[in-house]
Amino acid sequence: MEMCRAHVIISGLVQGVFFRASTRDKALSLELKGWVRNLPNGDVEAVFEGPLNKVKQAVQWCNYGPRGARVKNVTEEWGEYKGEFNGFDVVHGYD
Repeated sequence: MEMCRAHVIISGLVQGVFFRASTRDKALSLELKGWVRNLPNGDVEAVFEGPLNKVKQAVQWCNYGPRGARVKNVTEEWGEYKGEFNGFDVVHGYD
């Protein structure tokens, strides 16, 4: 089973519509690890790690998001699996 990592930035109407909580729920249902957070510019950022087919499903889901979201763009950066996460977290605050 090929393992991978995807770093995504989701733009559009993606804050205030439960995007982070819904992303966490989707990731957990796919048994993925990583995190999701809001960015100060109104975008949402997420990192998914796990089996390639499941990470692809999570990234595809980000193109639509939860009810109420209006996704305009998703940028994807694919990389090697690092195995650095214990679960999937909603991160609060900005760096």
